[in-house]
Amino acid sequence: MTGEEELPHGRRLSGWTTRRWLRVGVAVSLAVLTVLGATGAWVLGRTASISDALVKVKSPALSTSFRLESALLNQETGIRGYGLTGAPDFLRPYQQGLADQKTHIGTLSRLVGDDRAELGDLRGVQDAVETWQARIARPIAASPAGAPSPLATERAAEGKTEFDALRAAMARQQERLRADQDAGRDDLAATMRLRNWVFAAIALVIAALAGLIFEAMRRGVTKPLERLGRDARSVTAGDFGRPIVATGPADLRHLSGEIDAMRQRLVRELEVSEQARQHLDVQAAELQRSNAELEQFAYVASHDLQEPLRKVSSFTQLLQRRYAGRLDAKADQYIAFAVDGANRMQTLINDLLDFSRVGRVHHTQESVALDAVVESVLSALSVSIEETAAEISCEELPTLVADPTQMGMLWQNLIGNAVKFRRPGQPPRIRVTAAREGGLWRFSVTDDGIGIAPEYAEKVFVIFQRLHTKDAYSGSGIGLAMCKKIVEFHGGTIAVDPRYTGGARITFTLAEAPPAAAGLLLETEPARGGAELGQSAGTEPAAIRSGAEPTS
Repeated sequence: MTGEEELPHGRRLSGWTTRRWLRVGVAVSLAVLTVLGATGAWVLGRTASISDALVKVKSPALSTSFRLESALLNQETGIRGYGLTGAPDFLRPYQQGLADQKTHIGTLSRLVGDDRAELGDLRGVQDAVETWQARIARPIAASPAGAPSPLATERAAEGKTEFDALRAAMARQQERLRADQDAGRDDLAATMRLRNWVFAAIALVIAALAGLIFEAMRRGVTKPLERLGRDARSVTAGDFGRPIVATGPADLRHLSGEIDAMRQRLVRELEVSEQARQHLDVQAAELQRSNAELEQFAYVASHDLQEPLRKVSSFTQLLQRRYAGRLDAKADQYIAFAVDGANRMQTLINDLLDFSRVGRVHHTQESVALDAVVESVLSALSVSIEETAAEISCEELPTLVADPTQMGMLWQNLIGNAVKFRRPGQPPRIRVTAAREGGLWRFSVTDDGIGIAPEYAEKVFVIFQRLHTKDAYSGSGIGLAMCKKIVEFHGGTIAVDPRYTGGARITFTLAEAPPAAAGLLLETEPARGGAELGQSAGTEPAAIRSGAEPTS
């Protein structure tokens, strides 16, 4: 066979799967074992058949032939003694010999079966026996007892000749039976040797098949799997550039290809992830720079901007006090505008600083009893509560892990808004509730004030978004924006309940402990900015200092 003819065959074999190799291997092994088993069964059957023939036919036939000869000798001895003496006692061996003769001939006829040669020998014996008995035994046995038989003397020579012929027939029969017995023994010995060789060959073939199967499994399955495992472990250890080599049967090569495709996809995904990480690093650096700029802006707003603003406010107030009524009405109006603008600018800057401090300056996490926080807020708002005759009811509130300053800012803005945005000429009624929802607490602040239109439900939480003029309601429009920032910093959400129409209802959720992700929002403040912000801000809570600001 040429190489060109072998190549397609090799390709066909290379396309075999592990299952197909196993099926073919098992089929071949079963076929070989079946042939060997059939051969062994035939040898065992042959051995048993020859052994049975020896034990049940050939040996019994030879021994029966010897018994038949003994019975004939007894007949001859009895006839000879009766013929010479005429004593009836000599007839007993003769008669017993006749009975034994009949039995033994029947046994031999059954044992020799269809064997023509042995049947011929048996017939020869029977003919010789019949001739001797007809010429010698029966005539002498028929002679009267008490006196010697004359036939014994007359036929003595003939009787000797006939009985010698009988002996010769028996010898031929026994010789053939002995030869058959020896041949059977030789055949049994040869068959037993063949049996031993066959079973030795079966043992060798089984051992060879076991070794062949083991080696085939090692080369075709175990070794490729070990190599695949080494390559996979190398990839798992971080060597993503190492290819998965495909070896073994077709299905293992397909599996290796699938794993290598997965490795290549992981490499591509890692490249994309690395690019994204680098992009995020750039964005983080940009965000850090932006935060630093915001910190610098906060520093400027708290010092460089407030200092000239305080001067403007102070001098305009001095002008107002000193020249009030001395100038014309227009001058007094202009001075009042300047004083009001300076005061509102100062309030706006302070509120903006308070908004920027949420999550940066005030981020102490400790156990906070909200009942105590609300009680402190009500005390801070006591003047406006007394002036408006507000009725405030509060359910029992839980204890959470949160920033106490931010909690004070949150509740002061919400309750302050509820007091501020009351209906004209009607004392406000405010209700604070809390309910457990899974791992969160849901709070609500409900009032019977002017309410919030549904179209402004989202707008009120945007910083500096006001729904009323400063003449109608004071404030900078930052209160609810600050509430949203505080609630989200603590892992919750805040919204206006659109289903409530009897005023306004603000609902928000807080976790029992702030999420870990909140810590990622905290950036380390510059030493200069943090220190000087603390110096300018003072120790008074920011929300209480600036007051509750409406956004609706």
